[in-house]
Amino acid sequence: MTMPDASKDATSEGRDYKDTLFLPETQFPMRAGLPKAEPQWLKRWADMDLYKRLRESAKGRTKYILHDGPPYANGHLHMGHAFNKVLKDLVVRSRQMLGYDANYVPGWDCHGLPIEWQVEKEFAEKGRAKRDVSKNEFRSACRVYAEKWVDIQRGEFKRYGIEGDWDHPYTTMAFDAEAAIVNELLKFVDKDLLYRGSKPVMWSPVEQTALAEAEIEYHDHQSTTIWVKFPVSRIAPSSAKAYAEFWKLDDPKSGAQFEQAFKQSSIVIWTTTPWTIPGNRAICYGPKMSYGLYEVVSMKDDLGFEPWSKPGDKLVVSHALAESVKEAGLIKEWKCLFEVPGDLLEGVTCDHPLKGLAGGYEFTVPLLAGDHVTDEAGTGFVHTAPGHGQEDYIAWVTAFGMEAEIPHTVDEYGAYTEEAPGFEGARVLVIEGKKKGKEGDANKRVIEALIEHGNLLARGRLVHSYPHSWRSKAPVIFRNTPQWFIRLGGVGEGGLRDTALNAIDDTQFTPASGRNRIRAMVEGRPDWLVSRQRAWGVPIAIFVNAKGEPLNDAKVNARIVEAVKRHGADAWFDTPAQEFLGDDHSANEYEKVEDILDVWFDSGSTHAFCLEGRDDLKWPADLYLEGSDQHRGWFQSSLLESCGTRGRAPYDSVLTHGFVLDDQGRKMSKSIGNVVDPAEITQQYGADILRIWTASSDYSDDLRIGKEIIGSAVDAYRKLRNTLRYLIGALDGFSDAERLDPKDMPELERYILHRLAVLDDEVRAGYEKFDFKGVWRKCLDFASLELSAFYLDIRKDSLYCDRPDDVGRRAARTVMAEVFDRLVTWLAPVCVFTMEEAWLARHPSDDGSVHLQQFPETPKAWRDDVLGAKWKKIREVRRVVTGALEVERREKRIGASLEAAPVVHIADADLLKAYDGLDAAELFITSGATLTNKPAPENAFRLEGETQAVAVVPVEAEGEKCRRCWRILPEVGAHEAHADICERCIDAVEDADARKSA
Repeated sequence: MTMPDASKDATSEGRDYKDTLFLPETQFPMRAGLPKAEPQWLKRWADMDLYKRLRESAKGRTKYILHDGPPYANGHLHMGHAFNKVLKDLVVRSRQMLGYDANYVPGWDCHGLPIEWQVEKEFAEKGRAKRDVSKNEFRSACRVYAEKWVDIQRGEFKRYGIEGDWDHPYTTMAFDAEAAIVNELLKFVDKDLLYRGSKPVMWSPVEQTALAEAEIEYHDHQSTTIWVKFPVSRIAPSSAKAYAEFWKLDDPKSGAQFEQAFKQSSIVIWTTTPWTIPGNRAICYGPKMSYGLYEVVSMKDDLGFEPWSKPGDKLVVSHALAESVKEAGLIKEWKCLFEVPGDLLEGVTCDHPLKGLAGGYEFTVPLLAGDHVTDEAGTGFVHTAPGHGQEDYIAWVTAFGMEAEIPHTVDEYGAYTEEAPGFEGARVLVIEGKKKGKEGDANKRVIEALIEHGNLLARGRLVHSYPHSWRSKAPVIFRNTPQWFIRLGGVGEGGLRDTALNAIDDTQFTPASGRNRIRAMVEGRPDWLVSRQRAWGVPIAIFVNAKGEPLNDAKVNARIVEAVKRHGADAWFDTPAQEFLGDDHSANEYEKVEDILDVWFDSGSTHAFCLEGRDDLKWPADLYLEGSDQHRGWFQSSLLESCGTRGRAPYDSVLTHGFVLDDQGRKMSKSIGNVVDPAEITQQYGADILRIWTASSDYSDDLRIGKEIIGSAVDAYRKLRNTLRYLIGALDGFSDAERLDPKDMPELERYILHRLAVLDDEVRAGYEKFDFKGVWRKCLDFASLELSAFYLDIRKDSLYCDRPDDVGRRAARTVMAEVFDRLVTWLAPVCVFTMEEAWLARHPSDDGSVHLQQFPETPKAWRDDVLGAKWKKIREVRRVVTGALEVERREKRIGASLEAAPVVHIADADLLKAYDGLDAAELFITSGATLTNKPAPENAFRLEGETQAVAVVPVEAEGEKCRRCWRILPEVGAHEAHADICERCIDAVEDADARKSA
């Protein structure tokens, strides 16, 4: 925006009119220097206790509470942390300025494996294994570790400009929090929803603990695959007759032949986990599938070794998979003796392929119908080890009941127990040393035993997606082990699952797709596994009798909770059992459970001790806001915990955002070298740039960040800052005495007030529905396109050159003051540092802050849609004129728009009428203008993409140049005393001179 400088054309004999102009004056610098300035603003806010003043100013307002999802206290913050916390800050600050009491209490998740894993490493670096460290010492070290990282992360979060109760955050390891978590668990005991069951769970032998689905990530993994023969031991007595009847055979001998051949055959299974064979107890088949009983005719030649099958072997496999089995088994030729419909396999049993090994495996292996069996891979038969897979477990208990015995073949270290005869001590995975997480000797031992027993058909290798612990990065296994579960119940049974599903229906989701996602997860999930075999965390603080049933005694429970409240979770481990049990129960009859609670139960209980535990908050929360992965994590654990104890969700609405990727859409990785560190961005550009990137991103999808993307945020910031700087400078000295009532203003000012009213509605609605991108874009476009490129560009002449008491100038400054107050408060939640700087530059105060303001109420009378429609037409014409003058400047036919007096041909009567009563030259920023409805010459300028009803013929302005305002007018030189300025400037100069001499 060019500022007139009357001294440029001054001659040695002429007067310098610069002292008669009203040029913008401000100390608000053009260069922000955010990296250095922002810490100073943080100090100022701390010194004035801004947080406390925000709470005091909001007393009595309706509360709006965003409950913070706790990050783990175990390392420096990454870009995902920064984005998440800034997004939350946008919500909290905007709600506060919308007139709510929006208190934000940050929190930390301080228990669990992430921290315990790091502390184990620290002890290992000192030469001490975890087993050599007492539980008390280890738990104490975990607490110290977590406290350290809470302090570090707190400082990093505050650097982003996040406002909240940083002096009093919540942590899951605070004694009152640990007591509340124990109390929440005991509510499930009281409702008979907590039970100890023996089920296969995902288990990390490396970490020696059960893992939840949320703690799992999937990576490619190479597995040893085997095809195993299970010799048929029995078929149903009716099978021969049923076979004959099925095929409508007249010869009963055919049925007998089938029966004889089937008794000599083997059912073939395929598995990617050879180590689970000792745990096999059944084989599942597809009752609607088609199988074949094949007899081997010949094996492939020139193998160089003796194959594991021979001519005459009879094998039963799926027809659809027969060729792949034949190829894997190195069979050259075989023939199908009989077609075997799946529903004829009922009642068939087999011998275990390891029968006789070390005196074990003497039981029979039944065939069970299973809907999960397909003919997409393998053999059409599924090896079923109920202790090593969820589907296996379901098939087993469905057939034989919940009380059916399930072997514990593998211990917590992934080593075979005595329930796997012949393999005791062999390990599934290496759990220590350089090969930690690699395949152990279990597969090798099992395969050798199968070969020895003549029941291995083939072996191979397969690379496939396999579950790994997201902390140790080691593969996990499914392992049957006693664990504690919270019972959900089936859909439609009226249990906890149904309560949760109803709560999901009652919750608002942003984006709306989140509802279906979490609903599907809750519908399909198993009972909630809440126990872990670790040291650091809140214990499952219950006693069980000899039957494994939890003791539910209100007095005992009260003593447990009180002890934890006084001394923390350590009290459970340190206090003798009898002190808790009192006089009514004997410690000899009860076992103290020492498993640790799943950290998802910890964080799922935060609503109980944070929202309900503080008077300045409320329950339920208005909003939970986290990444989309938390549909499986915190959103769900909080939902289930609250529905189990309170019958509804702890939140009214849920907002989810995507993941932060690099500028090419890749996941950030140190190995790739594409990690963008938020600390580096704040050090180089400032946190306001990070906040602009957050606000301008579409959080509903994964978002990207990189040098060019940050560069775009920097460019947008510069444009905005320049506009603010101009407004502050142009409002220098403005006071209420200068204000003008809108009814007395020129039409242009009333139009800008109309635009403010429209934008006020849009900004408020945008913040209400969390459309931060829309708010940012609308405000930036208003500042750049409607203020800098339009309104301020037009009004700079009046601001600089008119008398201070001129109605037009007063109107312009009044409108600019209204614009400034709204634009700065609207954007205060985004650019927290810059808007504070701008606000105090305009409204100096020792203890003031833009963040103590609310969005200004905008009079509804300002909105005038008829006027808005009219000025839309005016701006259509102006764009064409501006385009024509840009061509003239580019071709160097004029130097500035004031050298022109264009003739504007307007064929549209409504467009022409819109200019009635307006100074077109003023709007075009030219020295003159002629508007006509006469047809335009062929060579007239028309703007492509705009209305063709407007055509412009550029004409040079006639007259002399006013040395004060630079307009070229015929009147310049007509006044003898002021021969070098126009009449408007003569009046202004004489007024200025009179004011000086007064």
